Amino acid sequence: MKLKLDITPDLVTMIASEIKAGEKAVSAATREAGNSLKSAWRGQITGAGLGQRLARTIRSEQYPKGKSSLNAASLVWSNAPTIIGAHDTGPLIRSKSGFWLAIPTEAAGRGRRGGRISPGEWERRRGLRLRFVYRRSGPSLLVADGRLNNRGLGVASRSKTGRGRATVPIFLLVPQVKLPKRLDLARDADRALDSVPGLIVANWLEGRFG
Repeated sequence: MKLKLDITPDLVTMIASEIKAGEKAVSAATREAGNSLKSAWRGQITGAGLGQRLARTIRSEQYPKGKSSLNAASLVWSNAPTIIGAHDTGPLIRSKSGFWLAIPTEAAGRGRRGGRISPGEWERRRGLRLRFVYRRSGPSLLVADGRLNNRGLGVASRSKTGRGRATVPIFLLVPQVKLPKRLDLARDADRALDSVPGLIVANWLEGRFG
């Protein structure tokens, strides 16, 4: 007696097809989750008032590049990890030299690159010397003997008689400052991770029956 077993469709071909569909589904799901997390983090940053420039430091990349895989993964990161991490954790910041942190007032203006200006840069740009004023209650000050211009910035007085001259607070001096926690990156990361199984199933079914 001779027995012959025929499997229709071909079992090997069917398994290979399912593996290929799985590779595409996993790759698509991780890519979608990564892009979603990137958008969520960027939204958090702009929503916290930290600006588009910092938000654009959030990037994502798909691995392996250029092909589908059951081991596909997405990496989401920031090109400014120190700044992002500080706003995510809300650390206590102290002066590196062990003295004071100089917090610029509105009269100080901005630095050349649009960031926070330092006392040294302010003196070089304004041509004025800052003077230390100790206060027993409240933060001590670095002040300039000058005037406020039309934009509310401390500048040198041009009056020869002293008219309009004033002592302008330029920097507040504090021993330390607690940065408020303005971001919750882990929350969005957990949501993105939890979405992956459902995205895999949805993409697998779409590939099979879509």
